[in-house]
Amino acid sequence: MKTLYPLKFHPILKDKIWGGARLKKILNKPTDSDKCGESWEISAVLGNISKVSNGFLAGNNLLELTEIYMGDLVGDMIYERFGIEFPLLIKFIDANDILSVQVHPDDELAMERHKAYGKTEMWYIIEAEKDADIICGFNREMDRDTYLLHLKNKTLKKILNFEKVSAGDVFFTPSGRIHAVGAGILLAEIQQTSDITYRIYDWDRVDDKGKPREMHTELALDAIDFKYYGKYRTDYEMLLNQTTVIADCKYFTTNVIYFDKPVEKDYSFVDSFVIYMCLEGKIDINYGPGLSEKMVAGESVLIPAIIKNLRLVPVGKSKALEVYVR
Repeated sequence: MKTLYPLKFHPILKDKIWGGARLKKILNKPTDSDKCGESWEISAVLGNISKVSNGFLAGNNLLELTEIYMGDLVGDMIYERFGIEFPLLIKFIDANDILSVQVHPDDELAMERHKAYGKTEMWYIIEAEKDADIICGFNREMDRDTYLLHLKNKTLKKILNFEKVSAGDVFFTPSGRIHAVGAGILLAEIQQTSDITYRIYDWDRVDDKGKPREMHTELALDAIDFKYYGKYRTDYEMLLNQTTVIADCKYFTTNVIYFDKPVEKDYSFVDSFVIYMCLEGKIDINYGPGLSEKMVAGESVLIPAIIKNLRLVPVGKSKALEVYVR
């Protein structure tokens, strides 16, 4: 069997009622649409399974690769836990208009209702227009009855927590937390492999046929965490030529690397694949003598678990997210 190498995939592009043109203009995604809202970079969601675009495995999909290479691709512990189901869904999102207010169920509820995993996710803001904001959680202590009253009276905005955002901001959104991406934001999203979303409020929008999108009021009720947390933005300090942790949970660890000189990486401490999402610049991934793969802003690369040592060589100042499962 030939040796595994850093894998790139064809992006799965999705037009959305709230989408825009940033994925095309800023991240060079192959679309002519001005309503492209999502680029699924690495996906094992059924019906949306990523296909390899580089090397001798080009044309094979992620499910097939996991079936063939098992722990060599994803890590032995991850393969034991998930089998051929790749555990993460990696996206770029362009919100030209505000998304619906929504919530995702946890693993227990999602398994009970949908025989699927729940969805814990995080956002890294790549670019944001002036005064752009997101919704994350409630802005006060909340309970079911008060929430339902505001939903009925269309005064939900009064109890939602709005946060102004700018490039580099990070928000961790565990399952159960009510949220929405606001207009004028380009972001990277790391999440569990799940496409279960309970839509709560959609700003009275209608689709191109004049119909409102389906709401999931009752389903959402049991999923919502009504607790007020006070703080929702993740604090961190990004230092040049260092790896900085920006999210760490049982589902994924995400770091940001901002660098202008080569960085050596040793992954012998993790029994996991590693994903790089290039946010700025260009990076050469050296993974053996004479072996390298290039990535540029807007590209994502999956490093198989069997590859334990890398050298990341930036061309000028570059930035990437580094994602793996502990």
